[in-house]
Amino acid sequence: MDLRFGDSKPTDEEREAVDALLGPPESAWEGAESRTDAEVRWARGGRAARERRDLLLPGLHAVNDRVGWISEGALDYLCRRLTVPPAEAYGVATFYSMFSVRERPATVLHVCTDLACARVGGAELCGSARSRAGADVRVEESPCLGACERAPAALLVRAGSVASAVPLAPFRGSAPDPAPRSPEGLDAAGLDFAGAEPGTAAAVPQAGTPGLLLLKRVGVVDPSSLDDYRAEGGYSALRRAFSIGPAAVIREVTDAGLLGRGGAAFPTGRKWQATAAQPDGPHYLVCNADESEPGTFKDRILMEGDPYALVEAMTIAAYATGARHGYLYLRGEYPRALARMSHAVEQARTRGLLGGDILGQGFAFDIEIRRGAGAYICGEETALFNSIEGYRGEPRSKPPFPVEKGLFGKPTAANNVETLVNVLPILTMGAQAYAAIGTGQSTGPKLFCVSGAVDRPGLYELPFGATLGDLLTLAGTPGPLRAILLGGAAGGFVRPDELDIPLTFEGTRAAGTTLGSGVVMAFDDALPLPRILLRIARFFREESCGQCVPCRVGTVRQEEALHRIAGKKGVAADDDIALLREVGRAMKDASICGLGQTAWNAIESAIDRLGAYAS
Repeated sequence: MDLRFGDSKPTDEEREAVDALLGPPESAWEGAESRTDAEVRWARGGRAARERRDLLLPGLHAVNDRVGWISEGALDYLCRRLTVPPAEAYGVATFYSMFSVRERPATVLHVCTDLACARVGGAELCGSARSRAGADVRVEESPCLGACERAPAALLVRAGSVASAVPLAPFRGSAPDPAPRSPEGLDAAGLDFAGAEPGTAAAVPQAGTPGLLLLKRVGVVDPSSLDDYRAEGGYSALRRAFSIGPAAVIREVTDAGLLGRGGAAFPTGRKWQATAAQPDGPHYLVCNADESEPGTFKDRILMEGDPYALVEAMTIAAYATGARHGYLYLRGEYPRALARMSHAVEQARTRGLLGGDILGQGFAFDIEIRRGAGAYICGEETALFNSIEGYRGEPRSKPPFPVEKGLFGKPTAANNVETLVNVLPILTMGAQAYAAIGTGQSTGPKLFCVSGAVDRPGLYELPFGATLGDLLTLAGTPGPLRAILLGGAAGGFVRPDELDIPLTFEGTRAAGTTLGSGVVMAFDDALPLPRILLRIARFFREESCGQCVPCRVGTVRQEEALHRIAGKKGVAADDDIALLREVGRAMKDASICGLGQTAWNAIESAIDRLGAYAS
């Protein structure tokens, strides 16, 4: 291992940020300022320090939160503390969009310019904010911030001894003010923002409606109160799990027909059984809460509005799979979800619902929250494992599969938030009753993130089998639609005359599209279709990790072809469309992970289904 530390020194502030996370260094080999005579003769640190490499990402967050950027001296000091080569740490720090290795102001305003926000002028408003902000504020374009129900969205991040991240409510849309604004005014009255972030219940038009299973507590109970959660049936599922045992829990989940809700639709019971059966140990549980698919915000709403449900569901999953430690990998752009989940975990730990002897049953399990830092690819489970371990968030080749060798090379069960929360009604109502909801192949309720050209954007819960028309009727459409995007940027477009498509995994497949993670984004004529496709292509080009050639090169060529084709129709566009198809097939067939494999889907569907660029 070639460490090659440089001569740059951290500032006192940077050193304090790292030491607050790791504790003070025990010797000069770990970064202490002076070396004793004894330390000249022998070295210490090494293996013990390297075993803490998984603290690299939290360490980068610590510096970035305190100072606003990561200097060479700060990175060098963090590397000394963890015995990580600075070149590798630099590769990690530059992998994430929320970090900067170049000096920037302590206040950064991230303005979403992705699909839902672009439709209502996100890019133009970002430009306006940039022209009005003072030198002490950096305004940056951002991909989807997971707040599509209140587009256009923005996130204000302030570094300091007390760092803060504040999601902002929609812009007012008032006339530009030529005077620069100070950071103190940004989240209140500056730059056309309406003010503080609205409550979580505002994102759930069905809040309080009888009969809901997954959203029944959102907007009804105090999300900070464990007592309120328990009064509304909380922890009854865990008690039943303890009463029937791990094998019976897996059998219930299998008999219920629960499929993964992240897009792959893999049977959850099979995954849990395969993990539990592995002789190697320890086993790990990972909750993937890094939803970054444009148009997706369901996991955010669940974590903000019903955080204890996720804590309980993770505990059940760990009990079933034999895990004693769980990681909640939470998207970096979700500060309120982070605060709510951190509070819920701490309260559960205090009340004996996490820790060494849960509910007096002799079962030990705890949850550690890890923040992402802005990388769509980390939604892929093996990329997420690498991120937690302190490496670049690049996908791994499979096999071996995570149930055999996952996090830290050990058997790991990885599920997203919605999948895990579905386990609670399975155990409280029974597998048979749960399976009676929906269809034979798609059982239970499903959450849909509806945004775009609708009257009531937000998160909706419907049983599998409801049609696209049923969902859009609930959300309301103010006028004629041009297209509906299902599954987000990795999904596909359908026409407005295809509203009878059943919202099931098998129904969307039969219709030649995908359900994905549950994104339903409606488009009218407010945003031209070629501009939508260019934004999708740009998203994939920017989010490609660059590890494999088909995706690294293909996403660039795809965007270039769409730029050339802009304004062309019919025969004039034929050559570029043929190139797009060739590049799309190469990415789908040869990319290492789902990002490259699906990067062409939406564009292909727009050409074939909507007649984009046809004469």
